[in-house]
Amino acid sequence: MNDQTAPRAPKPAPQLADYPHRVAEICRFGDLDPQGHVNQAMFMTYFESGRVAMFRDPDLTIGVPGVTFVLVRMEINYLKELHWPATIEVGTGVTEFGRTSFKAAQAIFRDGACAAAGLATLVCIDLKTRKARPLPDEAIAKLSSWKYRGG
Repeated sequence: MNDQTAPRAPKPAPQLADYPHRVAEICRFGDLDPQGHVNQAMFMTYFESGRVAMFRDPDLTIGVPGVTFVLVRMEINYLKELHWPATIEVGTGVTEFGRTSFKAAQAIFRDGACAAAGLATLVCIDLKTRKARPLPDEAIAKLSSWKYRGG
């Protein structure tokens, strides 16, 4: 076998300990689709709850005057079904910084098992011009304390 035909080792499943910020959520009956599992669109809502909770954490206080952060891309790998009723944990951690953006790794866990993993890209925009602007050093310093610990 050469390198191109050799089977790849499976990527290890995300672990809750890899995410420095965690928030509990519940799966609601209304989150279900006709197949009886949580609809894939609800995973976006759970991820949003995780990001917002991290940004509003009193230890982070990411608020920087004159700017806000907007989601411009979200990738999701669905790994397991979720069913109602359930309590889940959403883990979030910052993975990298760009000039005007940063990425946050996220995962949803139920009973310690990862149901979905995501990668969010957020851009810093000026509130007056509504255009992208460089990440303020203050924001980078605050976000750096929430670095993702996984591989």
